[in-house]
Amino acid sequence: MARPLHALSARTVATLTKPGRHSDGGGLYLNITASGARSWVFMWKRAGKRREMGLGSLRDVPLAKARCRAAIAREMLVEGIDPLAARDRPKAMTFGEAADALIESMSGSWRNAKHRAQWTMTLTVYCEPLRPKPVAEVGTEDVLKILQPLWATKPETASRLRGRIERVLDFARARGQRAGENPARWRGHLDALLPKRTKLTRGHHKAMPFDDVPAFMALLREREAVAALALEFAILTAARSGEVLGARWDEVNLDTGVWTVPAERMKASRAHRVPLSERAVEILRQMEQAQFSEFVFPGLKRNQPLSGMALEMVLRRMKVDVTVHGFRSAFRDWAGERTHFPREIAEAALAHLVGDAVERAYRRGDALEKRRELMEAWASFCEPKAGGTVVPIGRRAVKG
Repeated sequence: MARPLHALSARTVATLTKPGRHSDGGGLYLNITASGARSWVFMWKRAGKRREMGLGSLRDVPLAKARCRAAIAREMLVEGIDPLAARDRPKAMTFGEAADALIESMSGSWRNAKHRAQWTMTLTVYCEPLRPKPVAEVGTEDVLKILQPLWATKPETASRLRGRIERVLDFARARGQRAGENPARWRGHLDALLPKRTKLTRGHHKAMPFDDVPAFMALLREREAVAALALEFAILTAARSGEVLGARWDEVNLDTGVWTVPAERMKASRAHRVPLSERAVEILRQMEQAQFSEFVFPGLKRNQPLSGMALEMVLRRMKVDVTVHGFRSAFRDWAGERTHFPREIAEAALAHLVGDAVERAYRRGDALEKRRELMEAWASFCEPKAGGTVVPIGRRAVKG
């Protein structure tokens, strides 16, 4: 016959000193050692063998709390769950907790803050429906609900997002939070459920034909805004929007006409010197007159740059269906089709790595002065033209 519950009183517990185990019923015991230490123990039998689990010292766990813990353990036994195994199992994580823990674990491997921000944004914004779900319960249908709305419209984003979800789930499995196959795996799983990337519209950046750039520049200069000047500067330097928006005054030398972008802000993690054309310097001189921030193109908030969407918003307001990044393509097409500048000079202007590691090791310089000629020619080409003028391009001249 089972012993009745709650056999001990609070006073008894407080005054008991006899070494041994004193039953409160239902498997709960107050254990007193020969040295006088007092703690709670829950005991049960499984497969004929006695098992026990500590519930904490009497100093930290009063009688009422010990009874509550014992009651939870008894409920687990009814459900067929081993209380000791359940206690030792890591706390169940949600997908959001696993994603945040993965990002934190990778903190030392990011090439720059932008990459961390991209991972954080995609695993927070796009995966918002997944974040509260226990990571152990995430299945194929959950992953598809996140990916399918993006798969046809934003294939590059969707592909990266799939890989990041896969990393989160692998991370959770390594932490003992999941079991079984990864539902975000592509090969042999999602490749049978989603269209192949080769059948999708590829995510090229929409570019303006380079012959249309001078007329666009004329319209751009009619707009009196910091963002418009920043966009023109980005076009003239063939720089990425993030490099322009993050430009600081301590990176710029107006006397030598050089803007040095530090390695941590470059995609290739290498410092990049940008030769500035006369018009680019003119823009910087204009911004210098109203300087009130460490950023060349400041935003509305104190000591903050323009927002990441500022340049794209200029294009939207002008109702021009191209991307900021597309102007880099326009520059490259112009350099290849209308000039005799060597390919490696044009690629260096775009901060692209040219050749293999051995070749780059022997090419110590960055051809700054040769690139300066190229960027002056590009600025001259981009200058709005009133009529058919002749513009020098590299070693020849063409009708503008």
